[in-house]
Amino acid sequence: MNMFNHMIFSFFALTFLFMLKKTAAEGVHAKGINIGAIIDMSSRIGKEQRVAMEIAMEDFYGTGNQTLNLHIQDSQRDPVCAALAAMDLINNQQVQAILGPHTWEEALSVAEISSQTQVPILSLADTTPKWATERWPYLLQASPSKQEQMKAIAAIVQSWNWHQVTVIYEGTDSSAIAVTPYLFNALRDVGVGVIHGLVLPTFASTITLSEELEKLKREQSRVFVVHLSFPLAVRLFEKAKKMKMMEKDYVWITTNPITSLVHSNASIISSSMEGIIGVKSYFPEGGHLFHELRQRFRRKFSLQNPKDDNNEPGIYAAEAYDAFWTLVVALNGSNRGGQELLETILQVDFHGLSGKVQFIKFINERAPANRFHIINIIGKSYKELGFWSKGLGFSKTIHENSTSRPCMTDLEQALWPEGPWNTSSRGWITATSANPLRIGVPGESGYREFVHVEYDHLGNSVAFSGFAIEVFKETIKRLPFTLPYEFIAFKNTSYDELVKQIHLKKYDAVVGDVVILASRYQFAEFTKPYTETGLMLIVPAQSGNRELSFIRPFTKSMWVLIAVITVYNGFIIWLIERNHCPSLKGSMLHQIGIMLWLAFSTLFSLHGGKMHSNLSRMSMVVWLFVALVITQTYTANLSSMLTVQKLDGAAPNVEALLNSNAVVGYCTGSYLQNYLVDVLRFKTQNIRNYTTLEAYAQAFKNKEIAAVFLEVPLAKLFLAEYCRRFVSVGPTYKVGGFGFALPRGSPLLPSIDEALLKVSENGTLLELENTLIKPGNCPDVEDENHSLSPSSFGTLFIITTGTSTISLAIYIFSRANSMLGYTTTWRLMLAAMRYWVCQRQITRRSSNAENSVNNLAPQASGMQSLV
Repeated sequence: MNMFNHMIFSFFALTFLFMLKKTAAEGVHAKGINIGAIIDMSSRIGKEQRVAMEIAMEDFYGTGNQTLNLHIQDSQRDPVCAALAAMDLINNQQVQAILGPHTWEEALSVAEISSQTQVPILSLADTTPKWATERWPYLLQASPSKQEQMKAIAAIVQSWNWHQVTVIYEGTDSSAIAVTPYLFNALRDVGVGVIHGLVLPTFASTITLSEELEKLKREQSRVFVVHLSFPLAVRLFEKAKKMKMMEKDYVWITTNPITSLVHSNASIISSSMEGIIGVKSYFPEGGHLFHELRQRFRRKFSLQNPKDDNNEPGIYAAEAYDAFWTLVVALNGSNRGGQELLETILQVDFHGLSGKVQFIKFINERAPANRFHIINIIGKSYKELGFWSKGLGFSKTIHENSTSRPCMTDLEQALWPEGPWNTSSRGWITATSANPLRIGVPGESGYREFVHVEYDHLGNSVAFSGFAIEVFKETIKRLPFTLPYEFIAFKNTSYDELVKQIHLKKYDAVVGDVVILASRYQFAEFTKPYTETGLMLIVPAQSGNRELSFIRPFTKSMWVLIAVITVYNGFIIWLIERNHCPSLKGSMLHQIGIMLWLAFSTLFSLHGGKMHSNLSRMSMVVWLFVALVITQTYTANLSSMLTVQKLDGAAPNVEALLNSNAVVGYCTGSYLQNYLVDVLRFKTQNIRNYTTLEAYAQAFKNKEIAAVFLEVPLAKLFLAEYCRRFVSVGPTYKVGGFGFALPRGSPLLPSIDEALLKVSENGTLLELENTLIKPGNCPDVEDENHSLSPSSFGTLFIITTGTSTISLAIYIFSRANSMLGYTTTWRLMLAAMRYWVCQRQITRRSSNAENSVNNLAPQASGMQSLV
């Protein structure tokens, strides 16, 4: 029932209140203190509460001679009956306070009556909303709030690394509505998502339970948190047992309303609830006071309820006992009531069976419970695994020296029907060898380094390789469980369609060069990216240093050939003109310098007026024409290169590309088309798609595009393939990287994320990247066809070389003829000179002979005289 209906019931209840009001003369009331109680006598909780209150009253009589009257009414778990019972207790029994009822709906129907008559109501419901106690100041929460148990449940889920759960709760139970938000918040705080919230009506039919459980059975997650009333929970578990949902890989966690009653229903729990983990309210059962209460409780409960199997007291009996004593302590033998009694109750402070009894002022509720039992239902009973305490965590015992842990794995081992917890239950259904995980892979990816599918002659995929495939394999190896899988090629270029196949249940996951996009989250969820994230702008690179840009118009061979021909022509001119110009003569070093000066000066000036030979003039004119063509070509090519350099250096950033109306490229089948148009504001006609790295390079070569936008991993692959011919410029635009896609809400996602982090942290990811996407040894490359080679000027070089060579040949021939004439004259002159020398020698010899004869004549005469 909703709150509006409860208000109607309260209105009628008030009407009955005044109709049934008795005058003082119409009845005689018992003397002493009158206390009322409203409980559901047909339920186990109501039965325990009644026996506990009666024992508390007996204990009160044992402490003094005061008279106390306990008036118990049956609510029949009906808010209207509870309201009528409250009016009867207030008007006919003249009670000073009322204990109960147990459900929040019943407490709500009684609250308005108590506030009108100023009779305090000590509600025994698990939870009372804060707004209720503010609206009805005489409504007090006498049982500790169980909201902290939701943190204990969240801690259990976190302990076993379950990242998604399904919550099943009772929609018509207002306490469940009040408690469930605390559960959702507690799960969210530990990183656990609620993938489904199943709301069941209190009187849900068997068909409804079957249909809802069948839906849950089809889900991959198998962790269920159940917050229902005990009767509805029993029916749910009986149906789940029949549907084989209480077996391996299923996890059921129950809250206090269910778990706190398992001690009283051995036959039920043994048949349908075995293996459940539950959170149960803690109270000191080992104390002397509770030991005495237990003995008396067993006897009294068995006498009143002989058909019940179990006569052990639970938390509800302890709370009812403490609530009774709360009133006794507040009344203190007086007949005080109304506001005075309310204020006295709020000041009560003592240790009871259920723990410390103390109310929080201004919110009119007892201090919340901060400790809970963690139990495991086994057979006809349950096993206490340990305890959970707020702010401390899990512990095996409750005492000052107990050791607490944030994880419950250190507690007693929980058992399933098929084995220990840590070996039998994973909390979700996993793939098997007979039914492996179906992994969709892009069958026509243009990037073989990332994804490559090999096909046989029939067109069937037979092998899968690439960086993405290897990263996935390494990730699966690091999962804490075995996960069989098989790759299936998707023969479609649309990656959006590939991801959509997960939503259509065709694939269980997608692996490949798939970008994480917000638009794709409607069909799947993604792991953390295993590549760098972002979008890069790639443009042609500049080869060489900018300082040497002046040599780039010609190739190295071209420069060498120009130098050789220049020196050759200069040598010929020097040779021809040296006999006509004294300045060309001199020492050897001087003549070499003059020759080189003549060779290179002809490139910039015409020396025709200074030339003395037509041969040198002919050679110089032809070479000057060739030099003019070469210099003009050099100037044009250098200007073109400097213009491209300016464009490359400025950017191409996005603004420059937009302003120049440049055409850019992007990857076919990707999301970039919309991104370039909608975000970066490129015109649709200025963007072109390509499928492979080779297509990008060819498009640059053909001047079809000025830049290309690629995701970071593809950009790294492109730059590695083409070495220093292209570079990235500008900022990296933030977009999602490559990730693995899984179904929305998949419980595998956290485990795969964790395994992927291990692959990254231990260096495996970097090793795979260096192995599969590693830049090769790039040779020094020149810009594509920008530098001119000798082949471009072959004819001109032949003409000038031929002309100079002809001039040299003519010069040598003419010199040879001249040298022949000179030789004859020289020979004649030599003959004459030799003749003259010979004549001189003959004359000299004749003179010497005559002198000798003249000298011998006197000598002979002297000899004769002597004789």
